[in-house]
Order: sequence, then C-alpha cells, then structure tokens
Amino acid sequence: MSAAVAADAVPAKGGKKLLLIIVAVVVVIAIAGVAALLLLKKNATEDEDDWDAPPATQTSRKADSSAVPTFLPLDTFTVNLADRNAERYAQVGVTLEVETKETADRLKAYMPAIRSNILLVLSQKTSVELMDRAGKEQLAMDIMRESVRPLGIDLAAQEAAQADGRRPRARVHNPIVAVHFSNFIIQ
Repeated sequence: MSAAVAADAVPAKGGKKLLLIIVAVVVVIAIAGVAALLLLKKNATEDEDDWDAPPATQTSRKADSSAVPTFLPLDTFTVNLADRNAERYAQVGVTLEVETKETADRLKAYMPAIRSNILLVLSQKTSVELMDRAGKEQLAMDIMRESVRPLGIDLAAQEAAQADGRRPRARVHNPIVAVHFSNFIIQ
C-alpha cells in the first residue's frame, strides 16, 4: 500500500506545478494586456490633445534646431473698432510665421486678399475683446484662419468640428505655424 500512496503523491506534485505554471502564464498575459491597453489609451489621449490645441499655440511640431524660422511681416493695420459707445481704434502689427520661404512667397501673391480678410476680422472686434490675453489669442486664431482662406484652405470647418466635440474627416494642413503681434495699440 505504501507504493500505491507514493504513486498517487507524484501526480499530485506534478499537478500543482502544472497549475502554478498555468496561473503564472495567465498572470503574465493579463499584465501584458493591461499594459497594451494603457499604452493605446495614452496614445489616443495624446492624439486628442493635439486636436484640441489651438493652431496658433501648437508647439508639438518638431523644429530642426539648425533651421531658421521664416517670418512674413505684414504692414501695420489701423482700424476702427466695433465699440458702440465710443470711437476707438486699434493699431496692430502682425507677423506670420510660415513653414518655408516658398510658403511666404505664395502668401505674398495673395497679400491683398489676406490683408482685406484681416481688416474685416479686426474691424469686428471691440476694445473690450482685445484688452485681455484670451482676446488676443482668439484674434491670432482668427487671423490665421483668414490668412489661409485665399489659398483655398478652410480651417473654419475643422474648428467647428472640434467645437462640437467631433473629429473632422481629415486634418487640414496649415502652412502658417503661428501669428505674432509686433505691436498692439488700442485708443
């Protein structure tokens, strides 16, 4: 009988080892699955953050440290503001930062239309809207949108989709990197 007991004990030990190996494999697979899920979720969140960032302030573009930025300064704009209770005007200097010199040359070809669009945007603003930083940042986004419109680029549809919380079908390529103000006077 002792031989029969010994024979039964051997499979029980082997069964415990097999069970431990199976449990270990399941735990490793579960950890790998959770890690993959977290990694995918992190990448999706980063993509959403990229969509939510306003184009004028996006800094996620990798700039080559040896590349010199290309700036396109525009003539100073002087416009009457849309204030109802007083006559106020703004004098605003705008410089567009663009991707390449070729983009700057292309924008120069459309400069009359670009200046007209920017003048229309400025003349619709009130002095109160332009006094704080948020108003100036919104103006920069508006100027960017209106500056590429003569090129056939419609950033308004992309902005509307983002405001509604949905993604546009395709991201529109904007050759303007940023809008900078060289002077800003409101009187």
